[in-house]
Amino acid sequence: MPLHIPEMKVEGAPSKEQARVFHQLLGAIEAVRITMEIIVDAYDSEEQAMGWYYYLEGTLHFPFTARCVAQRAISPLEPGEQVEVVGMAPVEECDHEMFVMIRWQSHEFAVPLIELQGVDVDEKTQQAIEDWHYWVDQGYEL
Repeated sequence: MPLHIPEMKVEGAPSKEQARVFHQLLGAIEAVRITMEIIVDAYDSEEQAMGWYYYLEGTLHFPFTARCVAQRAISPLEPGEQVEVVGMAPVEECDHEMFVMIRWQSHEFAVPLIELQGVDVDEKTQQAIEDWHYWVDQGYEL
């Protein structure tokens, strides 16, 4: 059943409070969508990880170009660096965090998806990357 949000009419620019409430509402809607589409029926962190893994594997269109947006101690990538993402890392590597396989300096290895942002990717790939970033940014863990 689709969610219906009534149209709101605001004269002039919205106040800071209206903008804050609207931003919270959008966040709540996003959380519900992720829960219902990606981790539905997941009762523990292992099942959530599987939900995320298969959602990303089925939604990301490989290969695609990505830019590093965050430095991680477990990755050699520097912020601003571009790489080719070629697939999901093996499922057993994604128990607590989602990793993708990249080609970098003639090597292929896994890096955390959270440190990447798509570059000129299709809409579904962009949405999937944003979904994972949203999930992590909200403090959720696998």
